[in-house]
Amino acid sequence: MGCVHRTARVRLRVTRGQARRCFGLLRAAGDVWAALIEVNRARFGRGARPIANYQEWCREIAGVSVGELSVTGMRSVLRRYSDGFFETAKRKRRGERARYPRRKRALFPIRWYQGTFILDGSRVRLSVAKGRPELWVRLARPVPYPIEQVRSVTLVAEAGRLYLDVTAAVPVADHGLDPGRVAGVDVGIIHPLALASEDEALVISGRAIRAEERLHLADTKARQHKTASKAPRRGQAGSRRWRKRRAKQRRVEARHRRRVHLAHHEAAKTAIAWAVDRGVGTLAVGDLTGITTRNVGRRQNLRLRQWRRTHLVGALVDKAQAAGIQVRLIDERGTSSTCPACAARVRASGRNFACTSCGYHEHRDIVGARNIAARSGGTTRTPVRVTHRRAGHVPARRDRRRHLWDQRRSRPAPGRPPPRGSRSPANPPQPPGSDTVHDQPHGHPTRITQTT
Repeated sequence: MGCVHRTARVRLRVTRGQARRCFGLLRAAGDVWAALIEVNRARFGRGARPIANYQEWCREIAGVSVGELSVTGMRSVLRRYSDGFFETAKRKRRGERARYPRRKRALFPIRWYQGTFILDGSRVRLSVAKGRPELWVRLARPVPYPIEQVRSVTLVAEAGRLYLDVTAAVPVADHGLDPGRVAGVDVGIIHPLALASEDEALVISGRAIRAEERLHLADTKARQHKTASKAPRRGQAGSRRWRKRRAKQRRVEARHRRRVHLAHHEAAKTAIAWAVDRGVGTLAVGDLTGITTRNVGRRQNLRLRQWRRTHLVGALVDKAQAAGIQVRLIDERGTSSTCPACAARVRASGRNFACTSCGYHEHRDIVGARNIAARSGGTTRTPVRVTHRRAGHVPARRDRRRHLWDQRRSRPAPGRPPPRGSRSPANPPQPPGSDTVHDQPHGHPTRITQTT
C-alpha cells in the first residue's frame, strides 16, 4: 500500500520570549536566502559559474553561524534555493517564462526534518544553534496525524502570527473502488464542484463562499473609507501608524483567506465521500489551464483571478489520492454548452440548461460534469438524481441593517439568536401549550414544546 504526504497548519501558543526567538529564526533564514542571492549575483558579475548544487552550498556554509539558526535550518533554506534554481532552468529550456530565485520578505520559512525535532503531545522542540537554550513551543490544537507518521515540521509566519506546518506520510486508503467507474467533475465559480456519475449527480453550493467574498469586499471598502483620513501620507510609510494599519489589513486578509480555503476543503471532502460511497474509482476533472489568458471583459477577468481555482483543484486532487481515486484532467471547453443527450450546441444562459433541439433540461454544472465524464470514457444517463450540499459557513454578519428588531425587519443574521422576549415577526409570542419551530443557525429546525 502506498502513501501520500499531507500537511496540516497548526497555530502556535507561545510566550513573548518564545515569539521573539521564533521570529529571530525566521529573520535569520531570510538573511541566509538573501546571502545566497548576493553570492550568485557577484559571481555573475565577474563571469564565474553560479552555485546551484545543494552539496556545493553545504560546503560553502560550513562553519558559518547566523543567529540562533541551526545547521538543519540553514540547509532547509539551501535545499529550497537549489530546487528553485533547477526548476527555473528546466522551465527555461522548455521555453516557458520563469524567474530565478530572488530576494523575498525578511521572514523565511524553516523546515526541520525527521530526527531534528521532538514532538511530545502538544509540545514541539525545534533545534537551534549549539550553545543556545532549547526552544520548546506549544501547539494550539493536537496534530491530526499519528506521531509515527510525521516526517517534518515547518515554522512559518502569516499576518504576524506563528504557525507550524506538520507534514506526515498518510497511507492510501483501500476502499475497493472500480477504476472503470468514472465521474465527471465540473469546477465553477458559482458552485465550487459538480459531479455526475451514471444516474446520480452532486452539486455543492458556493453560496456561503460567495457571501464571505462579498462581505469581505464590503468590509474592506468600509474600512478604507473610515480610515482614509487617518491613513499615513506619502513619505510616512515607516511610521508606527502605517505599520499598525498594515498589520491589521494583513490579519483581516489572512482570516478571509483561511475561511475560503476551509470551505474549499469541505467541498472537496464532500465530493470524495460521495464518490467513495458510489464506488467511483476515477475522477475526470475539467482542466482549467489557460483560462485566464483570454480577455473576457473587465468584470469576468476580475472574477477569474479572484477564483482561487488552483487551491480548490489541489484540495480535490489531494483528497482523491488519499482515498485511492485516480484523477484525470480533461479539456472542458464547450462542456457546459453542449447537450449530453443530442450533442447539440446551445447558448446557455443562467444556471439552467435547456436544449432547443431535444428539449433536455438540467442544471448547467451537471451538464458540464456529464460531458466531462463522457470525454473520459464514462457513461451517464438521463434523468439523474441530484443531491445538493453546501460548503462553508454562512457569515454571522450577513446584513448590518438587521441589528434592530421592529416590524420592518424580518429575522437576525444566522448565528445570532433573537433576544429574550422579542416581539419581532421572526419570533412572535406564542400561547402556552403550542408547538413552535425555530430556525437554528445552520438550518436545522428544532421543535420546542411548551407545557403548562
